[in-house]
Amino acid sequence: MQIEINNIQVKIEDGETIIEACRRIGLDIPSLCWSKNAVHKSSCMVCAVRNLTNGQIIPSCTTLPTEGMHIDTESDEVKGVRKMSLDLLLSDHRADCEAPCSLVCPEGLDVEAMLNSYDKDNLEDALGLIKHAFQLPVLACDTCKAPCEKACRRRNVDTAVSIRQIIKEITEMFDASEVKEVENAVIEKKMFQSKLGRFTDGEKQRLKETVSSKSSCLHCACDGRSGCSLRQYAGDYQIKRPRYNMGSAMPVMTKENIKGQLWFEQAKCIRCGLCVYNSNNGFTFKDRGFGMEVILPEENKSNVPEGIESLCPTGALYLNVD
Repeated sequence: MQIEINNIQVKIEDGETIIEACRRIGLDIPSLCWSKNAVHKSSCMVCAVRNLTNGQIIPSCTTLPTEGMHIDTESDEVKGVRKMSLDLLLSDHRADCEAPCSLVCPEGLDVEAMLNSYDKDNLEDALGLIKHAFQLPVLACDTCKAPCEKACRRRNVDTAVSIRQIIKEITEMFDASEVKEVENAVIEKKMFQSKLGRFTDGEKQRLKETVSSKSSCLHCACDGRSGCSLRQYAGDYQIKRPRYNMGSAMPVMTKENIKGQLWFEQAKCIRCGLCVYNSNNGFTFKDRGFGMEVILPEENKSNVPEGIESLCPTGALYLNVD
């Protein structure tokens, strides 16, 4: 069988879908609800293409070609459908890709990573991060107007983290010359930045009662941001910020340990279903329509297979190796 893709004649292999044919010939068709060799159902429409034979917009991840089909993957209209689909998914995705405090630090300090080391009493690592950003013994914080504290998410709950005071406390504990510099992880300031949105009164109360780290930091940077396809495609399609108001009712910053180092954050889930369809009596859907959720009953946790996090297109399902 042969079809035409962007005016190129392509021979279709047995059982091959349109997205597979496109990727085989080097066309990078995006998709969030599809993964090669995994069980899936079309839901995100980020892989949309147009069938020029009848004018229909179709999901390329589940559509099998028919003889003589003409497919368009590159027109502005097709890209517009994909971008709208991404915008809709982002309206249900509550997460900070990078911590706001780290994004605004004029010295490039990964503030959230430093506070994470501080809260775990890894004080030499915390100082190593500070040493990488600052020309110690000089502290840039002494003359800084503290944009990190102004951007701090904790400020929306009660009081901002005393970041400058913590930095000063750490630097006074050691002789910096004896501590190894720790290179900051790259903070992708130019990449798309998802946002948590406003905390509800109930969320503020819950965070006030449950977040009791030494620094009081909420640690809002996404632990699953590395390799997040949603973030990548949002950047590829030049989405600067979510187009639609936040529509998710999922409780923000709730982390559920599944087993071992595997964690699940429901507020980041876009309900693609990959974890549901690829775990036998593990993850499941609850309710329908806009209120549908992906949940994991306690008794099903042992059924979740190893490596399931590799299918997740967002930071909802991830390994925390700290």
